[in-house]
Amino acid sequence: AVIDLFADCAAKPGPADQAVAAFFRHRRYAGSKDRRAVIDRFYGILRRRARLGWWCERVGMGEASDRTLLIADLALDDSLNETAVEALFNAATYSPAVLEETEKTLASALQGESLAHPDMPDNVRLEYPDWLDDDLRRAFGGDLQRQMTALCEPAPVVLRVNGLKATRRDAMAALEKDGIATTPTLLSPLGLRLDGRVNLRNAKAFRSGLVEIQDEGSQIAALLTDAKPGMSVIDYCAGGGGKTLALAAAMENKGELAALDVSEKRLEKMAPRLRRSGVSIIGARALCGPDDDWLKANEAAADRVLVDAPCSGSGVWRRSPDAKWRLQPDDLVRRMGEQKEVLAAAAALVRPGGRLIYATCSVLERENGDQADWFLKTFPGFAVMAAGGVWAGTIGGDYPGGDEAYLRLSPASTATDGFFIAVFERRI
Repeated sequence: AVIDLFADCAAKPGPADQAVAAFFRHRRYAGSKDRRAVIDRFYGILRRRARLGWWCERVGMGEASDRTLLIADLALDDSLNETAVEALFNAATYSPAVLEETEKTLASALQGESLAHPDMPDNVRLEYPDWLDDDLRRAFGGDLQRQMTALCEPAPVVLRVNGLKATRRDAMAALEKDGIATTPTLLSPLGLRLDGRVNLRNAKAFRSGLVEIQDEGSQIAALLTDAKPGMSVIDYCAGGGGKTLALAAAMENKGELAALDVSEKRLEKMAPRLRRSGVSIIGARALCGPDDDWLKANEAAADRVLVDAPCSGSGVWRRSPDAKWRLQPDDLVRRMGEQKEVLAAAAALVRPGGRLIYATCSVLERENGDQADWFLKTFPGFAVMAAGGVWAGTIGGDYPGGDEAYLRLSPASTATDGFFIAVFERRI
């Protein structure tokens, strides 16, 4: 099944989670334990892909295929010997074809070896594309190993409590009645971390809109927007609406909240979440581009504009390990151009005295600090607000950033997804 799933991914390039969902829609006979075993193996190989491929090349197999990656994983991660591997490839019902001679040689050569090897270069050992080496060293410096190791680990499921319907304590109690144990997050006052694997979507607390799935870093970006009841607020790149719903709750469902995106399909995904949440102030609109008439009609009208910009997604690699291997240099350059475009369009929407919040789920400086610095040089009417000061006025408590004006989050430093947040105030 894992081999077939990799084949499906190759045939229909796109996010791995979509391929997994489609794969099991056509295999409803698969039980929950089998599904979990397949998914765990599939994502495990994605997380170990560089090291597995390195071993395949080292023993003379050349570029790894789906089958050789799986064979290498069984030998290196499960410590299976050649006989045990060969027994799994037996051509029986639901089993893969028998091993070819070269594959037997691979299983034999890897017997007794471990996944890590001192000869591996850093990009292989830490599982990232070699062309991003300079960018990641710039981002993390001497902390590269710790940061990248954390970005390779599976991410927990984190929930945001819907303040329109419950307090965090109420939500924890409701989830407990559903048999779901949670732990409060350390940074976000609205976050709950699931303790283990659960079928959340069948829980009454989820279906009734008490909680939404949203990483703690994303919650922080919404909180630092400092949206208040009665304000005019815009979520410029709303996507599926996670931050939009968080903003609506912060506004106590009072005021005007526009959810904008260039993709109507992404906005449509917000509909069931809106129904659960009890929010009524959100107006969703698909933009035709930076010259959209709606943008012109709403110039200098918003108190807050949140720009969760399109980016490399490098901050969420632990959730989407396939994304790092699909990302190409041209993709990053294109994203950087889009970031400048949306920043320029969003800036025009902010009224004097209002704020623009720039956020990415990236750890790369070319998308983060460099873009924030470009914005300040290009739009002199805006000034940066120190993230620590904004934190004190919104979230409160211990601030996880340093003295720098911008806030950087990462799995290793803050146990969140990788996020960058900059807050700008329009002075004139």
